[in-house]
Amino acid sequence: MEIADLISPETVFADIKASSKKQTLQELSRRAAATTGCDEKEILNVLIERERLGTTGVGQGIAIPHGKLASLDRIHGFFARLDSGVDFDAMDDMPVDLVFVLLAPEEGGADHLKALARVSRTLRDSARCERLRGTENADALFAVLTEDSIAA
Repeated sequence: MEIADLISPETVFADIKASSKKQTLQELSRRAAATTGCDEKEILNVLIERERLGTTGVGQGIAIPHGKLASLDRIHGFFARLDSGVDFDAMDDMPVDLVFVLLAPEEGGADHLKALARVSRTLRDSARCERLRGTENADALFAVLTEDSIAA
């Protein structure tokens, strides 16, 4: 599974303005609902429930909120570069400015885990994250995120 299997240029956002974790999740839930056809509140509730289990702020300014929805038939990914870092209760207490939301079908256990692993590996690359932080538009963000799978 490659990043390009999870996102498209239409699900990458360079213009997210948020001042909190909740506001970030609300905005990304709204945008995810427009793409998936799922209910915005349902998406937000799934993401908030996951956060209650433990933060998805993995450190280094990165968060990977995720959840499962019965109404999905495939995994959907959404990436956002925030205008400024927000407190995401991250493991390293650093503000988060790069957010990758994964939404999977209820029965998508193994694929969901593979997608999480792929996103984690992609965002563990500090040079790539610096390029993401220096990129101003969604098309360029998409190119940086998917460069490995395009070259393969």
